[in-house]
This record gives sequence, structure tokens and C-alpha cells, in this order.
Amino acid sequence: MSNSTVPRTPTEAKNPARASAASGAAAEDPPRGGKNAGKLSLRLRFRRDRTLILMSLPAVLLILVFNYIPILGNVVAFQDYDPYAGDNGFVAIFHSPWVGFEQFERIFADSAFWHAVQNTLVLFFLQLVLYFPIPILLALLINSVVRPRIRAVAQAVMYLPHFFSWVLVVTVFMQIFGGAGIIAQTLRQHGYEGFDVMTDPEVFKYLVTAQTVWKDAGWGIIVFLAALSSVSGDLYEAAAMDGAGRWRRMWHITLPALRPVIALLLVLRVGDALTVGFEQLLLQRQAVGVNASEVLDTYVWWNGIRNQDFSYAAAAGLIKGVVGLALVLIANKVAHLMGEQGVYKK
Repeated sequence: MSNSTVPRTPTEAKNPARASAASGAAAEDPPRGGKNAGKLSLRLRFRRDRTLILMSLPAVLLILVFNYIPILGNVVAFQDYDPYAGDNGFVAIFHSPWVGFEQFERIFADSAFWHAVQNTLVLFFLQLVLYFPIPILLALLINSVVRPRIRAVAQAVMYLPHFFSWVLVVTVFMQIFGGAGIIAQTLRQHGYEGFDVMTDPEVFKYLVTAQTVWKDAGWGIIVFLAALSSVSGDLYEAAAMDGAGRWRRMWHITLPALRPVIALLLVLRVGDALTVGFEQLLLQRQAVGVNASEVLDTYVWWNGIRNQDFSYAAAAGLIKGVVGLALVLIANKVAHLMGEQGVYKK
């Protein structure tokens, strides 16, 4: 049938150009049904999100250069790496002999390594029990303050120690709890015997935990305050009208709102179980001795940098990374079993 014999509507008869464009657009449109209905092509998604992609590109490049490319250097854990075997450290990788799992056998046979693991786990559990709940309690306390000005001042005072370096934090604690500190001098002036917490190996793990709490607990409440700000005030008003007191409202409204954030941060904290503070412990290493302050990070640094046993340190660091990844996966699986999202969805 020719185009002259195709019946047209009155609108098509008045504007044939519009009718032709409409029929062409209909021919180009993909079918709306089927399995791929509603999905955009990669080119269309890139055009739609190109601004966000360009904004995130510098961060992706930084992560690639400083986090993923250095992973290739773990190959020296399977070598007897000699940095002077080539013109530079990178070329030396190709000239160093392969030894297989010899470095890992040395690590597992080293009692100092297991002692460092023990100290690391003890500090981790102490910080998990004594440090992790404190930002939650501080967030609940600040959230209960009615006056915005008082709340802002309290937040600023709690945030401030986070911006101090560990050198300053250790110095402050030394001036307070050291043998020549304020407390010891005051006790001696009143006829009592002084004390020196900073050089006592028995209480060192509690001292390290106290330093961590003082420095970073205030900064940790930011995430919890952000989660609390998303809770509707209507829920509190409705609960108050039903006769719920302050503790009931906190238990049934506030804590359930914080539960997903707590689960997420707990999973991430478990992943850092073998990382308990390198600089903080290294600064106090000589004061309390190696037995009390040696953790995996200082152990790797001492063997890799000071003793220049790079392959041995790389093997120890690789073990730490693999164990940390396994802990994250296990903790995330537990979070899924508890009904939380964790780091990623199922």
C-alpha cells in the first residue's frame, strides 16, 4: 500500500512533518517489555553520570597509585630480596632469588612474632571493650543537650584532641602521669610516695587505651550524631505521648536508629584488629620495653627498616593483610546473620 493510500488522522493530515517524526521516534525506541526493560546502555549511563565520574577520578587515581600498585611489591615476600641487586629498588626485584615460602616458615618459627601477635590482640580487645562504646555514649549525651550553643561547645571540646599529634598526646600524659608529672609531684609534696605510670609495663596496655580514648573518642561521635540527626522528632513525641520516659525512648528509638551504624563500624574495627597504633607505641617503646610495647606494626617496622630484612617484613605484613581481610569477611557475615547490611549487601 502506498503512502498516499494510508489513512491519516485529522492531526496527521494538518501536520505531516510531526507525524513523520513521531513514527521515526517510535521505530527507534527499544521495546519496553522483556528482561532488559528499563536498563540504560553503558554509553547513556556514562553521559548521565559523567560529572560524578570526573569528580571521583582524582580519588580513584590516588587509591590506585598509593594502595593497589604497591600491592605488587608483596612479591618480595617470596624472595630473598636484596635492594642492591640492581640499579634501583624496583629493578632489584627482578634480580633477587626466589625462596618460596621460606620467609613465612621463619615467621611462624619466631617466638617474637607470636609475642607481637599476642600484644596486638590484647590491645585490640581492650580498645574494643573500653574504647568502642564511648563514642556512642558521648553521642547520646550530646544529642540530649537541648541548647544548641552548649552542644556546639561540647562537640568542639571533644573534637579538639583528635587534631593533636601522638607526640603531643604522649607528652601531655607524661606531664600528668609520669614520674615527674603533676600527680606524682603533688603526692610527694604531701608526704606520699610518687608513681610513674609511663614506665610501668604492667599498666601500659591500659595507658595506651586511655590515650586512644582521649584523642579519638570525640572524633568518633561524628558518625553517630549524623545517624541520630536522621531520626524524626515525631517518633519521640509520639513515644512521650504514650507515656515512654527518657530511657524508654532511648532504648526503643535512639539505639535502633544507631544499630546499622554500630554494626558497620564494628565490622570495620574488627578488620583493623591487627592495627592498634604504630606511632603511639613506637614513641613509648623505650620507656616500657619491647615486651610490653611490641605489636605487629612495630615488629614489621623493626625487622624491615631497622634490620633491613625486607622480605621477612613483607611476609609478616602480607600475613597481617590476609588475616585482616578474613576478619572483615567473617564479621560482615555475622552482621548479615543479625539482619544488618554490614560493609556490603548480600
